[in-house]
Amino acid sequence: MNKFKLNIIALVLGGLTLASCAESFLDVESKTSSNTGNFYKSKDDAELALIGCYNAWKRTTSDDTWGFYICSELMADECLAGTGVTDAPNYQVVDRFDIGCYSAGTSLLETSWDSYYRAIYRCNEILKYEAMGQFEWAGDETARGRLIGQCRVIRALCYFDMVRLWENIPLLTEPTDQNVPQSDPHAVYATIVEDLKYAIENIPANAYPKAEASANDGRITKYAAEALMARVYLFYTGYYGKDLANVTKDEVVGYLDDIITSKEYKLLAEFKDLWPAASSVSQSAAEAWDAEKTTYKEINDEVILQMKFNYTDDRYNTGGDVDGNRWLVMLGLRKFWYSPYAYGWGCCTVHPKIWNAYSADDARRSASIIDIAGEGIAAKTGFDEYLRDQREYTGYAIKKYTPTCYYNGVSSVPEQTSTSAVQEKQYQPYIVLRYADVLLMAAELGGTPTKTAQDCLDEVRSRAKVSTGVAPTKENIMKERMLEFAFEGIRYWDLLRQGVDYAANEIAESNLTVLSGNLEESITIDAANIKSKRGLMQIPQNQITLSNGLLKQNTGW
Repeated sequence: MNKFKLNIIALVLGGLTLASCAESFLDVESKTSSNTGNFYKSKDDAELALIGCYNAWKRTTSDDTWGFYICSELMADECLAGTGVTDAPNYQVVDRFDIGCYSAGTSLLETSWDSYYRAIYRCNEILKYEAMGQFEWAGDETARGRLIGQCRVIRALCYFDMVRLWENIPLLTEPTDQNVPQSDPHAVYATIVEDLKYAIENIPANAYPKAEASANDGRITKYAAEALMARVYLFYTGYYGKDLANVTKDEVVGYLDDIITSKEYKLLAEFKDLWPAASSVSQSAAEAWDAEKTTYKEINDEVILQMKFNYTDDRYNTGGDVDGNRWLVMLGLRKFWYSPYAYGWGCCTVHPKIWNAYSADDARRSASIIDIAGEGIAAKTGFDEYLRDQREYTGYAIKKYTPTCYYNGVSSVPEQTSTSAVQEKQYQPYIVLRYADVLLMAAELGGTPTKTAQDCLDEVRSRAKVSTGVAPTKENIMKERMLEFAFEGIRYWDLLRQGVDYAANEIAESNLTVLSGNLEESITIDAANIKSKRGLMQIPQNQITLSNGLLKQNTGW
């Protein structure tokens, strides 16, 4: 069996050994371990297997310092690649859609490819045994819909990321170890829609109420499936310029209205409270992290779905599971801390045009972006060393997703006692869907039966402390999305669904001056590079090789 096949095969549950038993009189079913002979039987088994799917979905982000989020930021016009002057310029390949930046970077996203198919394999295992009627639900059809619905949304989430990144991917709806050719992307979208519709129709509305969020935060709800369907609809109809099969605009509007009228969600009063670093409070001379005083609300009424991490990861010392969000450390200031901002690797330096796009009174600007000079960071001892090591310095960095530390530089993550420990165990959740997105998607679609487009737009702008009454035109809504969702991995896909040419022209740069190693550098991003690739990423060359040529590289790469 070649490596490509092995990359698709995965354990169904992390912690369970699932192995088939040969037919022999010597075979005795184990009473202490789980395998395909004694597992996938009960409702409890389904719950355990589902946890394995959640873990695998998380690993699509935590397994690598790349991942979907980082790629989404690199490809957009919000950020430059950054990193250090001595680092290989591999992030520049994605940022500029140009393999010429780093000719060795032909399989940069291979870990992500592997992780997605591992998660899909686990979901397909559950769905296989469910289709065989192997689970004994004991008449509890509600539990069946709730558990299988979540499984299908996880699969949909994985495929939606993959089909946007690469478009031409194998579509696997059953667990298999065989090489499978790339599928028509429209078939992938059809599967996504089918999975989401199942979840919408079968996950009970009261399955995981916000009132019990302390026990169920991170679980996929009916409302998460509805919001995701709207995101899928808007991207597909924009990028491909045609209707999405098996779901109509009216249905999508109805889904958004269902979320709104459920009263399960609302905007937080203060935008900054969505983000740890932005919600820090004054401690001594610095705006330092203080776990006792922060206004940050990890569990709140605005988040519809967030990917949860934990701080049990100890990969540097033990080589254990990667449970933390490794990518978050990539966004930290390059080997330099200034509380509440812990140090990291300086990836995704913020484009000045994003800072300038906000009005001075917009509460989202200071909550989203670290203004290095304006916050006094440039005056701190050691800043010169930071500049000499930082590539593509712009004066701005991402605040929403940056590691945090106390006034003495020690990471704010529990059980860490040194500044070096910041490289491990980061666990800030990644927000996948929040209520502000529901409102702005509803506005873009012309409003819902219970909420006008104007009301939707005004609600978002009012929370940002900027004027209301701005007309809900497509242009105004897209600008609002840029300001509201900056650095949340959404901007690139919003641009791309306006058309490849539009996205390429927005992202293109001509002689933007930055500092690399504290020396001026001119950055150019050629729109033609993006257009020739239709905004898609390279399929990992290793996977093409291991498939014996069954997989084909995307055009332009």
